Amino acid sequence: QVQLVESGGGLVQAGGSLRLSCAASGRTFSSYAMGWFRQAPGKEREFVAAISWNGNYTHFANPVKGRFTISRDNAKNTVYLQMNNLKPADTAVYYCAAGGRIVTPAQAMGVESYDYWGQGTQVTVSS
Repeated sequence: QVQLVESGGGLVQAGGSLRLSCAASGRTFSSYAMGWFRQAPGKEREFVAAISWNGNYTHFANPVKGRFTISRDNAKNTVYLQMNNLKPADTAVYYCAAGGRIVTPAQAMGVESYDYWGQGTQVTVSS
């Protein structure tokens, strides 16, 4: 069992930055691939970024490539999403998720690939 708690969301102006954190409980955090998703009002949850269990592989959705980075610290049971040059279109609730069976980038992009989810943190980007 893994419990995930996101933090770091807030209100920021366009062009600004935020760093989201996701703290995980449980001794097996390092065995999970981790992902970030987001959901805007009236829209489906969409993939943002993912990182392999050891941090060696990352994958990003096209809209955030070059602006967002994902990293993890297995000693602290935490995964991070650094968001730079934020745009109003990035406004959403951001969720972190843990998946134990993810091998390919295609799998990492799928909501159904993840076993555990956090409660989400709101990110609002004003124009």
